[in-house]
Amino acid sequence: MNVEKLQDIVGQDWVITKREQMESYLVDETALAVRPKPADNVVVVKPANSKEISEILKLANREKTPVFIRGGGTGLCGGAMPTVDGIVLSMERLDKVEEVDKDNLMIVVEGGVTLEAMLKAVEDAGLFFPPHPGDEGAYIGGLVACNAGGARAVKYGVIRNYVKGLEVVLPTGEIMNVGGKLIKNNQGLDLLHLLIHSEGILGVITKVIFRLYPRSASSGTMVISYDTRHDAMDSVPKILRSGVIPLAVEYVDRDVIEMSAEYLGMKWPATKGSAHVIVIVTGANEDEVYLQAEQVS
Repeated sequence: MNVEKLQDIVGQDWVITKREQMESYLVDETALAVRPKPADNVVVVKPANSKEISEILKLANREKTPVFIRGGGTGLCGGAMPTVDGIVLSMERLDKVEEVDKDNLMIVVEGGVTLEAMLKAVEDAGLFFPPHPGDEGAYIGGLVACNAGGARAVKYGVIRNYVKGLEVVLPTGEIMNVGGKLIKNNQGLDLLHLLIHSEGILGVITKVIFRLYPRSASSGTMVISYDTRHDAMDSVPKILRSGVIPLAVEYVDRDVIEMSAEYLGMKWPATKGSAHVIVIVTGANEDEVYLQAEQVS
């Protein structure tokens, strides 16, 4: 690896070569029992924009150096871990929310923006982004690359359903834009959805345009308790057949959720049953929410 050329591209302060300074960049949240061993010879590079990423990938392509794209490190399957010698490309400096377009119900964010930061920008604008994967520390580029879902997928689907445009740096360094602020786009082949869920194989996602929705005025959360896991799971299709499509449905074991509540200094409200289903419903007003809750119960 040509460290000097990498420093020329991003600046000396944004290249890490000392092992003790890069430990947190070498692992993700994969369980220790199955976590692969990081490679020995790794350089961490922190570009600031798509142009710098383009130059890094051109260099890596010429020198046949593997590149591992690093987002928030929240993955559970080792996808961001450098398992062979190469470059860890951290997206942390691409952290700008560029635009919240209230008129067209769109938001434009860079690939290194956290889900938490984007949700705050959306909420501040009085709007709503339907998907909610579990970890708000995840980076937007990673969520798109993995087509993340979350508990709200039962009503609104997954990340793929809300991506309207992407800026992507290809492995050979070309910067490509696909899609845009369009609900309907019949322009040629659908490269947008080829890039979504490509797990970083086809390029580095540097910018995303998402579709947003108006925020519901009211919401309510129910905890439904069951004696067995089977009974809890069996209730979900029945809930959906009732005519109510909840905002979110999540199964939790009592032991696990009580430990989580204790860790947060809170008390889990359900006292009966060993298996629970959390159901969230939304509506235009409280009466609509109560009506849905009655239908579910």
